[in-house]
Amino acid sequence: MAHKSDIEIARAANKQPIQEIGAKLAIPSESLLPYGHDKAKVSADFISSVADRPDGKLILVTAINPTPAGEGKTTTTVGLGDGLNRIGKKAAICIREASLGPCFGMKGGAAGGGYAQVVPMEDMNLHFTGDFHAITSAHNLLSAMIDNHIYWGNALDIDIRRVSWRRVMDMNDRALREIVCSLGGVANGFPREGGFDITVASEVMAILCLSNDLADLEKRLGDIIIGYRRDRSPVYCRDIKADGAMAVLLKDAMQPNLVQTLENNPAFVHGGPFANIAHGCNSVVATKTALKVADYVVTEAGFGADLGAEKFMNIKCRKAGISPDAVVIVATVRAMKMNGGVKKEDLGAEDVEAVQRGCANLGRHIENVKSFGVPAVVAINHFVTDTDAEVEAVKEYVASLGSEAILCKHWADGSAGITDLATRISEIAESGMAQFSTLYPDEMSLFEKIETIAKRIYRADEVLADKKIRDQLRQWEEAGFGHLPVCMAKTQYSFSTDPNLRGAPTGHSVPVREVRLSAGAGFIVVICGQIMTMPGLPRTPSAEAIRLNEEGHIEGLF
Repeated sequence: MAHKSDIEIARAANKQPIQEIGAKLAIPSESLLPYGHDKAKVSADFISSVADRPDGKLILVTAINPTPAGEGKTTTTVGLGDGLNRIGKKAAICIREASLGPCFGMKGGAAGGGYAQVVPMEDMNLHFTGDFHAITSAHNLLSAMIDNHIYWGNALDIDIRRVSWRRVMDMNDRALREIVCSLGGVANGFPREGGFDITVASEVMAILCLSNDLADLEKRLGDIIIGYRRDRSPVYCRDIKADGAMAVLLKDAMQPNLVQTLENNPAFVHGGPFANIAHGCNSVVATKTALKVADYVVTEAGFGADLGAEKFMNIKCRKAGISPDAVVIVATVRAMKMNGGVKKEDLGAEDVEAVQRGCANLGRHIENVKSFGVPAVVAINHFVTDTDAEVEAVKEYVASLGSEAILCKHWADGSAGITDLATRISEIAESGMAQFSTLYPDEMSLFEKIETIAKRIYRADEVLADKKIRDQLRQWEEAGFGHLPVCMAKTQYSFSTDPNLRGAPTGHSVPVREVRLSAGAGFIVVICGQIMTMPGLPRTPSAEAIRLNEEGHIEGLF
């Protein structure tokens, strides 16, 4: 039997009206703002009405370093949510929204896969409910108001060489990374250098995902530093008077989106900062709301645990006052083989020794997650080509570290294929084993925070940062920003800053190229190695294969 593609499975889904999905969480239909029949926003009034309820159990799904073989982290998040519901728990899923850039680039969609998907798949991977467009618009409104302020006399005395606020768009477009704007003479303003980042790297995205409500959102928008005067004093978004209008543009985007899995279980899909260049978690509002209306909430953090989980714990949990009761680390036999030196085209052949060699990467992620005081279970996301001996090799390795690995077949079988993991995770969550703590205290100096992550999570020997960067960090500390956590921007493919260094490298250095202050979001972005905040499209972008067929259905979106 030929395997159906993800989009074919999603299209054949037997969806329920979104009001019925809301009813499973006791969200009344008048508190749902429908976008069509199968998606809705949950109203701010309802969210504030459940704020005093106790929280359910929070399960974080993370993974090993991603490989081109694919790990299936979202697929496992969705599968586990379905699995928990199958064994009688009231569970909801919280994932991020998809960015158009990777959809038309190389990564594809972000709604799970096989029989563990969130639907409507096409909508979620395209415009969905317009949240990212709202974020793009709010960000660029501020950009326009900055240049307009300078044009009309620059009353704030902004040094146009030190405008740090760039522009954004939700597409991979390397041509826009560094630009010169305001060319064309007096009428167009003062020429200066600028540039674009991808929308998911915008500080507005981070702010939306970390704000508790509209008032908090507007305050944080006002806190954005847009640039500096000649005397190096900061100029804030509220000085430009853009914060109110930006909040208006984001009013609806602040409300979480409710959709459903293929098995008609509730899923909140909201926010979507990249995990390699931003903090990589869905919104605090969605997660906290889910915790109030469900007994179990399964959420994911982007890429491997060295990025996503670290930021989930050190940034999101710290800011939101939440903590995970258990962590699932997703691994695949194929990815173990790739970490063990097997080429992608040779992954089909059994190679137990390569699996064993590649397990070091998984082992380090297990140790790192446990260092936050949270119990970790490994989910082996099953592929049809995996052999019993290869699966057994992973299980034995994980057992040798005092953890356990559970084979999961949710991609092929939906919730029925993941009940073992669901049962074990619920036992761990109920046992209260988790003793969560962040990796570093607020009081630690900014450079020491960077060093702590580099040494304890990446296992680097040193952080390389020239005097200019160290001085900048010290200036921010003197200005009162020393208590902020750090958001490391580095490659997702390795523990190091070299994307080709697989496995569990030690003895490497972490070079810091640039630091950016996100005063509104409340963290310092630390850009390491060759990481781009505006990706480019690959030689053959996915967009070349995406089209409407004769029936008017979308093809090529995956």
